[in-house]
Amino acid sequence: MTAADTDLDEAVAAEPERADEAELADETSLAEETGPGEEPDRAASEADVAVGQADIAEGQADLAESQVDIAESQAGIAVGQAGIAVGQTGIAEEQVAVAGGQADIAGEQTSIAGEQADAAGNEANTVGEQTVIAGERADIADAEGDLADNEGELAEGEEAEVSERLDEPEFRAALEAMLLIVDAPATVEQLATALDDTEPRVEQALREMSAELSARGSGIDLRYVGDGWRFYTRTEYAPYVERMLLDGSRSKLTRAALETLAVIAYRQPVTRARVSAVRGVNVDGVIRTLVARGLIAESGTDPETNGTQYVTTELFLERIGLASLADLPPLAPLLPGVDLIDEINESLDTDPRYTRLKKPAESEIDLGTED
Repeated sequence: MTAADTDLDEAVAAEPERADEAELADETSLAEETGPGEEPDRAASEADVAVGQADIAEGQADLAESQVDIAESQAGIAVGQAGIAVGQTGIAEEQVAVAGGQADIAGEQTSIAGEQADAAGNEANTVGEQTVIAGERADIADAEGDLADNEGELAEGEEAEVSERLDEPEFRAALEAMLLIVDAPATVEQLATALDDTEPRVEQALREMSAELSARGSGIDLRYVGDGWRFYTRTEYAPYVERMLLDGSRSKLTRAALETLAVIAYRQPVTRARVSAVRGVNVDGVIRTLVARGLIAESGTDPETNGTQYVTTELFLERIGLASLADLPPLAPLLPGVDLIDEINESLDTDPRYTRLKKPAESEIDLGTED
């Protein structure tokens, strides 16, 4: 350190001492200048100064309290502003919720509008369907009118056909033909209705035909059994009939027997009358032959006609070499027109003459020849 630096430090350190000395000198000079009467004034001035300083201190304290109050007010304002901010946040959230609700309402209104549009479309479709139905009903009404006209014409034609009564030979021939195809004894009412004639005439003709057959010793007997008439073989010729059937069991089946067997195989269970209707000839004798040979057997009665129903047997399957009826070919070579059997059956069901002739009765051994 240089001498100059040392001198400077000493001067700086001595500066306060010199100031204190100057102040002391001032006070000494002031004391010397002040007289004895000036001491109370000085004390009063100092007291005033002290009071002023107290007032200043009190003012400063009041100022401090005011500053504290201001700080508290500012804190309250801050809290209020925070509350306002929270309230504004809640309002914003509510507005968002309201906006969402409005969006949902808009969606629902859109859905309702869509449903109303669908309903309008459905109503339009319903109107279209009703229009179509009305058109179909009109067509049906026209068809019913045409059918009624056709039925009227048909009725007139049938009345014209039966208006002419058959003479006696034709009348009896017609009775014989009907009695040959019935599956059960036919009542006088059924026969009279089919012939469009009176019941007394039919009953009288039947009794005369029965008497004539008995008088000439015919092997055929016309009997009244139960509540109807039917042809039967006479009891005294039963051995010959049985022998014929037994001898026939050892011979080959005829074409008529094969056709009858085919009808039964494809339409079983089936009655004799339906088989006769399909083939167009009487099949009583053929049925007996097939039963005697064990190729077919009785299987209950038809619920509509009470006629005996027939089905094929296991022997039939053995003879033709099949395991079951499901193995039958789709079309029988010996059965012409088998695809028309359903149509024939339906026509038989609606034919009043066949309906009247199929009334049930007790069955006995009946007459028939193998065609």
